[in-house]
Amino acid sequence: MLVAVEHELRRSPAGVDELGLIKRLQKPPWRLIGAVQFHDPVQLYPVHFLLFHVLYRLRDMLAETGESVCISPLSIRIEQPVTGTTNGLPGTRDHLRDFYLDLSQYELPGDSVQQMMNDFWAGYRHTVPDDTDTLHAARALGFDSVPDTFSTVKQAFRRRVMQAHPDRGGDTESIQLLNEAFATLKTHFSRTMERI
Repeated sequence: MLVAVEHELRRSPAGVDELGLIKRLQKPPWRLIGAVQFHDPVQLYPVHFLLFHVLYRLRDMLAETGESVCISPLSIRIEQPVTGTTNGLPGTRDHLRDFYLDLSQYELPGDSVQQMMNDFWAGYRHTVPDDTDTLHAARALGFDSVPDTFSTVKQAFRRRVMQAHPDRGGDTESIQLLNEAFATLKTHFSRTMERI
């Protein structure tokens, strides 16, 4: 799986979101992931965990050549080395890396997975998305750049959700991506002091 993930990331230098990467790994020539119930966090968790385990292993491997892997559900990409920069603060511990490289975390009970999701969404409202995540979220809603107002985001979100609704030929995976993009932009605008 490590080889397939690196291949797919090198094929997409601008990055790919987690859902897109999973779908690529489901298709030929890879066929490494079976059917996934994207709307069910308990069933999605093992696939998510395995993918992020591989991504952190790949990041460690590529660090030897000076490359880095940006790991975010909205944008996963290989970044080329930049002279004079470092990967994090010296002496800091990457707790996400520790979690995903600990294979005992792969098989969690359903209630633990649900609690993690609840904690994630509660904490997500208090974090500020970086510029790359904000831009990817805006693009997921059909913008070329981050809009000036949140009301513009809300209108686009409503329109896109209606188009992606299963009753209109859409699917739950698309709605999930739209919800994540909307949450990212909502956090961005709330942190820039715009009234929502």
